[in-house]
Amino acid sequence: SGHTALSSIGHQHQKRTSCARLPMPESREKLSQHWLMNRGRVILTSLGKEKGMLGVIFKKSQNRIQDPAKLKRLVELINAETWVGLDIDVKGDIYEGLLEKNAEDIKGGAGQYFTPRALIKAMVAVMRPQPKTSICDPACGTGGFFLAAHDYISHNYKLDKEEKQFLKLKTFKGKDIVDGVVRLCAMNLCLHGIGGDECPIQSGDSLASDLGERFEIVMTNPPFGKKSSVTVVNGEGKAEKEALVYERQDFWATTSNKQLNFVQHIKTLLKINGRAAVVVPDNVLFEGGAGETVRRKLLAECDVHTLLRLPTGIFYAQGVKANVLFFDRKAASEKPWTEKLWIYDLRTNKHFTLKTNPLRLEDLEDFIQCYNPENRHQREETERFRCFAYDDLMQRDKASLDIFWLKDESLEDSANLPDPDVLATEIAENLEAALEQFKGISEELGKE
Repeated sequence: SGHTALSSIGHQHQKRTSCARLPMPESREKLSQHWLMNRGRVILTSLGKEKGMLGVIFKKSQNRIQDPAKLKRLVELINAETWVGLDIDVKGDIYEGLLEKNAEDIKGGAGQYFTPRALIKAMVAVMRPQPKTSICDPACGTGGFFLAAHDYISHNYKLDKEEKQFLKLKTFKGKDIVDGVVRLCAMNLCLHGIGGDECPIQSGDSLASDLGERFEIVMTNPPFGKKSSVTVVNGEGKAEKEALVYERQDFWATTSNKQLNFVQHIKTLLKINGRAAVVVPDNVLFEGGAGETVRRKLLAECDVHTLLRLPTGIFYAQGVKANVLFFDRKAASEKPWTEKLWIYDLRTNKHFTLKTNPLRLEDLEDFIQCYNPENRHQREETERFRCFAYDDLMQRDKASLDIFWLKDESLEDSANLPDPDVLATEIAENLEAALEQFKGISEELGKE
């Protein structure tokens, strides 16, 4: 049981002959910098050709450290640790810390693939995954939902041997369109003891087709950005971006809006009575056209029971106004499945920033309590938690779910305004969100 996924694939690789034939230096002194650079290049190429988890982690990998002295120092520092002896939690936490640090680097970081861990934990807490449950994330990023679900199942249930094996090898299935992020995710899972010879993460466009596999739970935060697009070269030799539209028989509406497509795709991925928790931007709640079609169909064909309005300032991507939509897929029926939509407003009069006042799990405790995961059919209204009947929602303009009822205290009294740095961030986010909407309108007008 002390063997992690990492050590097991390490032992696999020791058996290979591709690297073993390389001449080893007779002593430490002969470890020339030139040899080290070449050796590293050969090892990375060899590892990238391996099958399963190892091949995914090292696919197309390159040594970015061009200074041989720095590379040698790094090898010495890493070699000083007994990695196989370290507990899974320690290795996993170190890597998660590195990912979060990288996410903070706005220019080149993985911030757009990094969902706040407090939000993920709250979503998992209300979804309450059980042993032997299949869990999918079609836009898995660095694997945050998988790790939180793995942690939840491990700590809340006494697992037998079969359940432990299922959790390690069969529970999770993920996909991401960015090769580099798939690599980060595979490594993250590996260091947390998830996965075996076969990698549970695939590289590719989740929206391209329905592969037929169905799951009991889907938890995901699809990438923000309004349109899917592909670059084409026109007759004059100029590169142009064309909206990428997915023609799928299982979709209710054809659109280039990525988030609407993900909502439709997630519905397809679910087994009957399967449950979803998906982060969506505000435009999914109010956009007309395809947006209205998707909302009306979703409310009728699924039980759309809960909406969490998220505060601003919690994502690394700027200008994001987001929500979490919770719904269950149901069997075909003439009667609409949604009876009431419960909305929790965590946005009005809430002010967060990434560094000085980040979102914490305790900020979501009241939502978890109101959600009542033990029996979500027994809920009570509070100041921030209200329910809206299906018929009332369908009568709203465009079946909009963009609903607020609390008064913004800063509009009533300027003394209630947040600190200047928070205010500046919120203004910037509002402008970014408005700009994104204007871009969408401009693109639509350009088509006509």
